[in-house]
Amino acid sequence: MRDREARRIRFHLSICATCIWMLAAAAAQVVTIPEVPSRFKLDMQAAARLKPELMAQSSAAIGRYATGQLVFERLLQQVRPASGSEPGWLLRIVEDGQLNAYASPDGTVYVENGLASMAGQSDGLWAAILSHEIAHIMRRDWARRYLYEKQLEGSAAAIVLGDPAQPSGSWNDAGRASADLGRFCRQMEIDADRESLKLMARAGYHPDFVPALHHLLHARGSSPQNASLYAMHPCWEERDRELTGAYTAASIEFEHRWGQWYASPGGNPPVVVFADPPFLKKTGSREWQIQVPMRCQNLVGAVEVVLRADPERKGIMRQGQLSETEDRDHEIRQLTGCTSPRTTVVFNLSDLISSQTPVTQWTDVYVIDPWGSVLERTDFPKLPH
Repeated sequence: MRDREARRIRFHLSICATCIWMLAAAAAQVVTIPEVPSRFKLDMQAAARLKPELMAQSSAAIGRYATGQLVFERLLQQVRPASGSEPGWLLRIVEDGQLNAYASPDGTVYVENGLASMAGQSDGLWAAILSHEIAHIMRRDWARRYLYEKQLEGSAAAIVLGDPAQPSGSWNDAGRASADLGRFCRQMEIDADRESLKLMARAGYHPDFVPALHHLLHARGSSPQNASLYAMHPCWEERDRELTGAYTAASIEFEHRWGQWYASPGGNPPVVVFADPPFLKKTGSREWQIQVPMRCQNLVGAVEVVLRADPERKGIMRQGQLSETEDRDHEIRQLTGCTSPRTTVVFNLSDLISSQTPVTQWTDVYVIDPWGSVLERTDFPKLPH
C-alpha cells in the first residue's frame, strides 16, 4: 500500500515538474526588448569607426535620387528625438545594384541603388524605405541587439535531459540561442515597421505604400521568402499578418490629417493586393482547379491574375514589371475587379497531372495592374504525385 502511494506521489511530482518545465519553455518564447542605458555609447563608437569606409562606398542622394532626399527631409520634420541625442542625419546611395537599405546609429541611411531605382520617382515608396530605417535609428535598435546578444551569452539556454523531475546533467543548446536571437531580430523589424507607419502618416505618406513595397520586393524574389526559426527578418507574409492592426491605425491617422489624399505629399495611396497562398482542388479524374483567394485596396478598375510556368525563373519581374515569356502557352491570365472583401480567382486546368506525358511546371501566380506592374506574387502549390 505504501509502495503504491509512493509511486502515485512520484508520478504526480513528475507531472508537475514536467508542467513547470513546459511553462518555462513557453515563457522563453516571449521576446523582451532591452532598454538602452542613457550612457551607452558603444553603438555610436562603432558607427564612428565605420563611417569613413561607408561614406567612401556611397554618394549623395542627388540627380535621379533627388526624390529620396526630398522625402527624407519631410520625414525628419516629424521625428521627435530624445533630448540631447539628435543624430547627424544623412542619406547616401550605394552603387552596388542590390535591393537593400540599412542605417548607421549616427543617423546615416544607406540605400542600395537597386532599391532606389525600384522606388524611382514614387514619394510613397521612398517614404516606406526611409521611414523604416529612421525608426531603427530612433529606437537605437543596434544597441538593443548588442545588449540582447550579451544577455544570451550570460544565460546560455539549457535543455534538461531525461526525466525533468529528476536531477540531471544539461547541455547548452546553441540552436535555441540562435532561434532566440532570430525571434528577437524579427520582433525588432516588426516594431520598426509599426513606428514607420506612424511616421509616414504624420508626414503625409499613406501607410499602404509599406505593403506595396513589401510585395514588390517579394515579387522580385528578394529575401526574406520563407519563415525560419533562425531568420533575422520576418517573411513578407508574416509582416502582412503582424501589421494588420498597425496598417488600420496608421490609415485612420492619415485620413484624419490629410482629408484630401491627392493633396498629401505622397499623393493617393497605391493599389495593394493581398493574395493568400493558392490551393488545388480536384474536380474530375484529370481536371483540376487552382483557386487564388485575394483582396484589393484602393483599386479602381481591374487587375490581372497571371498563372505562370517558369521553372528557371527567367521571367521573374525586373524593376516592377513582369517580363514577357517567349512561350505564351505557359501562361494563363484572368481579369478581376476584385470588388468583394474576399475575391477568389479560379483557373480551370485540364490534364494538369498525367503519368503518360510531361506536365507543365506551374511555378508562380502574379497579380499585375493594367500597365504590367506587379502588385503581388505567390508561389504555386506543390502538385500531388
